[in-house]
Amino acid sequence: MSSVCVPHHDWFTALLTFGLCCGLIVSYLPQHLRIINQGSSEGFSPWFLLLGSTSSAAGFLNMITMQWRIVRCCPAFNLGTCVEMTAGIVQLGLQWAMFTIILVLYIIYYPPHLKYIRFAAGTHHTRQPIHVKTPIKSPEWRLSIILAWVVAIHMAIITFTSFLFLLTVPASPVPDAPLPEILAKWATFLGVSSALLATVQYAPQLIHTYRAKIVGALSIPMMCIQSPGAVLMVLSIALRPGTNWTSWIMFAVSGIMQGSLLAMCIVFHFRQRRLGLDEFGNPLPSRTTVHVDTPASEATVVERGDGGVDVPGLVTTEEEDPRVVGVALVRALESATGSDIRAVAGVPSEETPLLGRSKEGKGWLSWLRRT
Repeated sequence: MSSVCVPHHDWFTALLTFGLCCGLIVSYLPQHLRIINQGSSEGFSPWFLLLGSTSSAAGFLNMITMQWRIVRCCPAFNLGTCVEMTAGIVQLGLQWAMFTIILVLYIIYYPPHLKYIRFAAGTHHTRQPIHVKTPIKSPEWRLSIILAWVVAIHMAIITFTSFLFLLTVPASPVPDAPLPEILAKWATFLGVSSALLATVQYAPQLIHTYRAKIVGALSIPMMCIQSPGAVLMVLSIALRPGTNWTSWIMFAVSGIMQGSLLAMCIVFHFRQRRLGLDEFGNPLPSRTTVHVDTPASEATVVERGDGGVDVPGLVTTEEEDPRVVGVALVRALESATGSDIRAVAGVPSEETPLLGRSKEGKGWLSWLRRT
């Protein structure tokens, strides 16, 4: 074995791979922590997680298949040399594990209010409708469970098939020798399928984010790190022995698509801040107040930092901007009323008498009119 297992040292590739492994952990941690801290995985497309998990799994097993003879040479090397020569497997395995953790967190922290179908129970028209929870799973939650099982079954099948070929098909022990035909075809299948899945991986997420127009639980810092890091990932894998374009093409495609998603999330992030919404589409704490000691003609509205105001009960259509409509409504009320606007809202002030004044006349003339 030692006569055919020749150590291959490339300090540049080894350092680059080590840096990328550290970068993978650092880049994925913000996404993991964001889901955990927010307690919600809202904003993710289950199809995006399915395609990403299966793509990274196929790429991981492609690398194992391509470098299996190097793995078998590890007993002839010391630990440092073995780790250096098989770092590509560690790198892609880490990529698969970190992305799959997102899928696990997505299932664990799926928003409870979106798991089951709710309907509005009929009530009096002056009251808010009562939303009743049913035991029927929502379509998206049911789809998420099914796709999670698909990911697990896919990983089990390709793992079993890969090791069945590796352990039963005779191959030359020389690391640089060509692979047997069946192994070469299987490795190509894994690499091409990984690239194809990565090509369409971000399409569902791009569509989902565009339709929702919210960032949700997506981590912008993670994408800021990973988008340029895709270039280094491609370079690191391409320089490793025993690899070809099928091993790195998925990272090149993923980097381009992820950059597009990053740009979309940044645009929606600033849009939500401008509209006074958080990243899940919920209103931010209001800072709108009206001075209670002045009449409407002199009242001053303290607007939010984004220039909007909150009007309780205001209903707008999709084409209308709630911020603009709210400001216009408040200004119109101030200019149209000549009395304290609090009287319209029924809010008492220091000048409000304890016993409300009658709108009719006073004295005996008023009494005669009533009689």
